[in-house]
Amino acid sequence: MNTIVATHNLSKKYNGVYRVNNVNLQVNEGEIYGFLGPNGAGKSTTLKMLLGLTKPTNGDVVILEKDFRKYRQSILRKTGSLIESPSYYGHLTGLENMRMMQRLRNVPDKNVEKALQIVRLENQKNKKVDHYSLGMKQRLGIAMAIIAFPKLLILDEPTNGLDPAGIEEIRNLIKSFPKRYGMTVLLSSHLLSEIEQMATSVGIISNGKLLFQGSMESLQAKSMSCISIKTQNNDAAEALLLNKELQPIRKRDALMFENLNNKHIAHINRMLVSSGIDVFRIEERKKSLEDIFLEITGKERSLS
Repeated sequence: MNTIVATHNLSKKYNGVYRVNNVNLQVNEGEIYGFLGPNGAGKSTTLKMLLGLTKPTNGDVVILEKDFRKYRQSILRKTGSLIESPSYYGHLTGLENMRMMQRLRNVPDKNVEKALQIVRLENQKNKKVDHYSLGMKQRLGIAMAIIAFPKLLILDEPTNGLDPAGIEEIRNLIKSFPKRYGMTVLLSSHLLSEIEQMATSVGIISNGKLLFQGSMESLQAKSMSCISIKTQNNDAAEALLLNKELQPIRKRDALMFENLNNKHIAHINRMLVSSGIDVFRIEERKKSLEDIFLEITGKERSLS
């Protein structure tokens, strides 16, 4: 599998503080790579360095197997991007905005029509962009990013500020890009649910450091199930079970156990009931992606 984006110790320092610190990204061909982290974690700064919008303090960027410093123009011709928010002229129509991008990217007319069709703006192309909804403006921004049908598409918070219907629309659009149009997508988000529903691979960044990188399956595999037991008297239950060399973890109003099979669960239940402790509830719980994120980042901050 070809590597589309690779960075080596990519770093950026502002006012003596590293906002991005020795980040080693690897994005493979055909992936939707979710770049996940809280606001201010270094996501946008990293993406800007990949596009040459910000100069790294140190480190290397290789895109499409070429050194970005040496082959910047040829790389950018095969790259599309939408960083932070769409740039457009509100007094012009959607089509006129696309024509301007067409001249900048030197692409044929068919690309304009196809890109508008992909984002479903072909029937709104003659309306002034000032009259577009927020979702339509976001779709126009994506149309401008894909007008050259790039090998690599970089999207920074593409669903930011959209309502649930708009988020669903953009999500389905992005998921179609690798298979239908041969694009590799690198997108950033602070929304865990969006990354989980779109990405095939994920990188987690916090305070400028890349703390996890791998397939979505490998991240979800960290969500080992555990058994939650709620009793009439959790203090007495905990003391009893600790005395029996079991290791419950106290969490809110329940006792949590890892790696219990059905036989162990039945044994604990009998033990508690025979000791006069009523068992109110036994249930299986799985860690959410947010729980995993907080564990990886040392529970230092949430994604909001």
